Amino acid sequence: MQRRFIYFINPISGTKGKEALLSTIKKTTTEKNIPFEILHTNAAGDYTYLHQKIADENITDIIICGGDGTVNQIACALTGSNVNIGIIPMGSGNGLAFAAKIPKQADKALDVIFNGNAVAIDSFYINKKFSCMLCGIGFDAQVAHDFAKQKKRGLATYVKQSTKNFMKADAYPFTIAVNDDTISTEAFFISIANSNQFGNNFTIAPRASLYDGLLDIVIVNKMSKLRMLWNVMKQIRKGEVRPYEDKKYQRTDIGYFQTEKLIIKNPKKAPLHIDGDPAETAKEFEIGVIKKAFRLLMPQ
Repeated sequence: MQRRFIYFINPISGTKGKEALLSTIKKTTTEKNIPFEILHTNAAGDYTYLHQKIADENITDIIICGGDGTVNQIACALTGSNVNIGIIPMGSGNGLAFAAKIPKQADKALDVIFNGNAVAIDSFYINKKFSCMLCGIGFDAQVAHDFAKQKKRGLATYVKQSTKNFMKADAYPFTIAVNDDTISTEAFFISIANSNQFGNNFTIAPRASLYDGLLDIVIVNKMSKLRMLWNVMKQIRKGEVRPYEDKKYQRTDIGYFQTEKLIIKNPKKAPLHIDGDPAETAKEFEIGVIKKAFRLLMPQ
């Protein structure tokens, strides 16, 4: 079957990197004799029109030149579709791309798009909102909210906002219902992960898989700030999955378990991020995995 591509790229122009990317895309895709079209991403995140366009034009691959937020919007619109999704990472964190081992260099990412495997990966919902890799409630979400307000993006800005929020961070009360068990705790943050990534190769849920049908839940409980740093670094290195029914669970510094669904009560309305973008919080979150949500082009 003849492959047909649509590339989505941010319309903000004028940067040398963006011009070089467009040149590389046009040259390499033409050399492969693959028909393609380059479209702009849209600020509203509305891609519902794609289903009809894909059917009318026999599109086989949607290539996203962007970060996790753009991937979220387009993958949400294409959930359940047979079209392949490729990523050329251009975001601040690129968590899904790193989790899928997609290189950040455009030419190498294109090689994955042309020669990689299309793998059906999971996603999940949180109060009916779509997430393709990671949600956070608490400290890391506050960082995401503050980061989104900054004029200058990038890793340095993210580290600055993380440090600033770390100094004033406090724990939030949560009640977690999972498989007829209940966990009550005070925690700095809770991560709900389908990917092992925060972004920038920062692995908060080291055992997470994109296609195991499970969500990985990481709970960083209340402790001293110094102790939290030490325990988060241990979590990044090895991430031991604990059964949530363990009677000692509430005395552990970091809880890490896997499940298909859960409910989190959030009475103090700790902030929320979805795939790195700030989102509206709630006093209760219903969360569940979406198995084989979309087809992602990954390295062989």
